[in-house]
Amino acid sequence: KDFPFLSFFFPPFRPFHVEPTNIVSVNDDMQRVTDEASAMNKRIHYYSRLTSPADRALVPDHVLPAPDEIYVYSPLGTAFKVDSCTDGYGKNSSIVTIFMIWNTMMGTSILSIPWGIKQAGFTSGIILILLMGILTLYCCYRVVKSRKMIPLIDTSNWEFPDVCKYYFGSFGQWSSLLFSMVSLVGAMVVYWVLMSNFLFNTGKFIYNFVHGINVTDIVPGTNGSNKVICPSAASGHPPQNRSMMFSSGNNTGFELFEEWWNKSHTVPFYLIAVLLPLLNLKSPSFFAKFNVLGTVSVVYLVFLVTVKAARLGIHLEYNWFTETDFFVPEFRVLFPQLTGVLTLAFFIHNCVITLLQNNRNQENNVRDLSVAYFLVGLTYLYVGLIIFASFPSPPLSKECIEQNFLDNFPSDDIMSFVARIFLLFQMMTVYPLLGYLARVQLLRHFFGNAYPSIFHVLVLNIAIVGAGVAMARFYPNIGGIIRYSGATCGLAFVFVYPSLIYVISLHRAGQLTWPALIIHIFIILLGLANLIAQFLL
Repeated sequence: KDFPFLSFFFPPFRPFHVEPTNIVSVNDDMQRVTDEASAMNKRIHYYSRLTSPADRALVPDHVLPAPDEIYVYSPLGTAFKVDSCTDGYGKNSSIVTIFMIWNTMMGTSILSIPWGIKQAGFTSGIILILLMGILTLYCCYRVVKSRKMIPLIDTSNWEFPDVCKYYFGSFGQWSSLLFSMVSLVGAMVVYWVLMSNFLFNTGKFIYNFVHGINVTDIVPGTNGSNKVICPSAASGHPPQNRSMMFSSGNNTGFELFEEWWNKSHTVPFYLIAVLLPLLNLKSPSFFAKFNVLGTVSVVYLVFLVTVKAARLGIHLEYNWFTETDFFVPEFRVLFPQLTGVLTLAFFIHNCVITLLQNNRNQENNVRDLSVAYFLVGLTYLYVGLIIFASFPSPPLSKECIEQNFLDNFPSDDIMSFVARIFLLFQMMTVYPLLGYLARVQLLRHFFGNAYPSIFHVLVLNIAIVGAGVAMARFYPNIGGIIRYSGATCGLAFVFVYPSLIYVISLHRAGQLTWPALIIHIFIILLGLANLIAQFLL
């Protein structure tokens, strides 16, 4: 299926056909048509975005097609189907709209929030989550209002990249494509790293359980039934497969398993056999049926965090600027690493108009968007703060909190095993959707067709999969990947374009004031500083 927020970058495949009886007059400049024909043009232009490329040829030009389905995605969140609206009237209640925005934004970035808080410091982490939530919400509000600031043009079916193209021409079109591809490929790379991680730990748990093997990882950790480990502390023994087996008999089978079931050397390559064929499918609509798994995964993660915190207790000590053996200071110079993660964690600017178009009460869009952002921020705060506060220090240092906090629980932990299963299956169903988005966005832009040939599609998919395998093999740091890609795509879609468009529109209307100009220039500078800081720290 097609995705409306991708079709911003691509002109329709065919011009709108106007029957001769609908032409009012013809001159050298343009053809003028009746209001009825103009309305039909707008409807067909809108509905042409909702059908797959293969279906478009089956719909006669003079027939109004029924809306099919819309897919939206948020990097590291999910890609899912929403019911389309007809003639501009949505049918979703405010509750449904709020939940859809929450569900789109929430995703695997939640796994890195505790690590980001550790990098920034407990107090500064809380402050940054609140400030970044407010800032990204304001920029998202500017995106929603951007269409209405364009005079004398019907922008009811426009999306934000259409607005960028209106203000910045071809540069806006190409830069939107570039930054959108950064977010897509970045999300797919993170997914591959996480899928490799989850598949490795799942396979290890199943093998040990089936063979009755008691395995102790060679990493520092706590004792007891609620074990927490510190993989990063075992610098001399990277936590790929290093473990000790306590069992009687021949160890050859276990050693052979560890040789062929390695987190970075083998498992990332095993995923190719499953996911590369799925990427080559023409339509990923089947996988959208599993979108509910994203919600289930997030709810289960919240449940897991709550249970673990209840069992481990709270371990906090306030040191404002000095670091101790077991605790980090409340304020750290590494705080931009958290802002980079949060830029992507709060990123929904590429599809927010699509989601809000389906709201039954359009006058409530700003309120519903604000409530959704509040719930997302509350979820991030809850998971991040609870994991940080309950992490057992001492005996372990807060520095042990991993970029994927599930890595702090051993592979034989039952609750973590269930979480990894949920997340693995969810990501394996979302990954083909993200690949389809990348294919449609790139190939249609260059070749005018989302599926020019199996060769073109295969080459693109091999390149994307190769990037994921390379990262999983040599740089399996999801926090780093998230913050780099988040700061990069966020610079354009979150900070620069919404602010610049607002300033330009005010200037053209003669309403620009110095406070407004200074505030929005400051927002742009914040986005630029956020990106630069990722490469300095």
